[in-house]
Amino acid sequence: MTPMGSSPSSYGTDGAAFRASRPDLYLRLHCVNIFVRDQDRSLRFYLDQLGFHLAFDTRLQSGDRWVAVAPPDGSAILSLVVPKPNSREYNLIGRSTQVVFVTEDVAAKFQEWSKRGVRFQLAPRLKRIKYERPEQAPASTPSSMLLGEQEPIWGGVFARFRDVDGNSFSLVSFDEMTQAVEAQRRATTEKLESERRAAQELEIAKQVQARLFPQTLPPLKTLEYAGTCIQAHKVGGDYYDYLDLGQGRLGLVIGDISGKGIAAALLMANLQANLRSQCAIALDQPQRLLRSVNRLFCENTPDGAFATLFFAEYDDNVGRLRYANCGHLSALLLRGDNTLERLDSTATVLGIFKEWDCSIGECQLHPGDTLALYTDGITESYNCAEEEFGESRLIEALRRHRELPSPALLASIVADVQRFSPHEQHDDITLIIAKCG
Repeated sequence: MTPMGSSPSSYGTDGAAFRASRPDLYLRLHCVNIFVRDQDRSLRFYLDQLGFHLAFDTRLQSGDRWVAVAPPDGSAILSLVVPKPNSREYNLIGRSTQVVFVTEDVAAKFQEWSKRGVRFQLAPRLKRIKYERPEQAPASTPSSMLLGEQEPIWGGVFARFRDVDGNSFSLVSFDEMTQAVEAQRRATTEKLESERRAAQELEIAKQVQARLFPQTLPPLKTLEYAGTCIQAHKVGGDYYDYLDLGQGRLGLVIGDISGKGIAAALLMANLQANLRSQCAIALDQPQRLLRSVNRLFCENTPDGAFATLFFAEYDDNVGRLRYANCGHLSALLLRGDNTLERLDSTATVLGIFKEWDCSIGECQLHPGDTLALYTDGITESYNCAEEEFGESRLIEALRRHRELPSPALLASIVADVQRFSPHEQHDDITLIIAKCG
């Protein structure tokens, strides 16, 4: 806003272009010039009679004095300017300023300021408008308030007062429209606060879920392993775990819960709790473990929810791997001679059928063998041409990086996926790499 009596900005089109390129720049009304005859006399009026605050009282480089006041609850200020005699601005002293102050109660402010000697041109009154035809009135307007009987109320009260120089100002209360805007502002504020709380709670959920993933790696003599889960959103339904089964045996688990977001994360936590609470029976009876996990998952989850799961038990003493693939993607076993084996499904998914059973597969791991367990967030990642990364690229990446240690091999594969699919991630990326040495 260009204050009255000042020239337009010298920044010109360059400044306008800069502002247009940065729509987020902070902007508010700063100052309105009020032309007065004596700054000290006017200052006493605004401070003592209106209860305003002193915003500035300083000397500019030109030597002119800059005096400005502000209402108690306002961000804009009034600059009290003494114009030169015979200037155009000097002739504006004692006229209407077109400045409107808003208060919650005009009558109360009228009484307060009147007692302090403020001169009011117009006592508080209802603001009214005329509707030439009844259909112009809002639907909520009573018939008794239409033209010909009584003019409908604009929705507020207003008054006019003068300062010591005769400059006049309007004082209004919140009208119906302002109240509606205020209600909308409150609703927007409440919505933003609700979204802030939701985001904060989601961040807490992310941190809690991160603690559900394995924090330590049970040590083994013949197997080096690493895992990761990179979630597409704050929380997700992918799951991986390491279970210390005792007597030199390790459980490697990877799963994918149906659905996404908070619901999938809750089911993931439920599945993890079931597995960890029941894993004591896995050592001798892995089928009984998985039957028990399926039963608990059915009992504790809604209809239609399910999970795919790959459970492997590795015996560090003899290098044996026993596994159950419950509707999950086939694990990839890259042998030391570069041949590939797929560890395919041995059972259906968990959570659909209460009467459920599985068979157990078994294989021997030898030095130089590499095992990869993964979710579809890897193979179904797609590029700009909507081509999927796919199993073949995963196998090629395993072969290309096979000489790396497990943590570096895992990181290299994830990097390959992310380079192939550089846009926003749409699904959780979960991977376990285990190398027999």
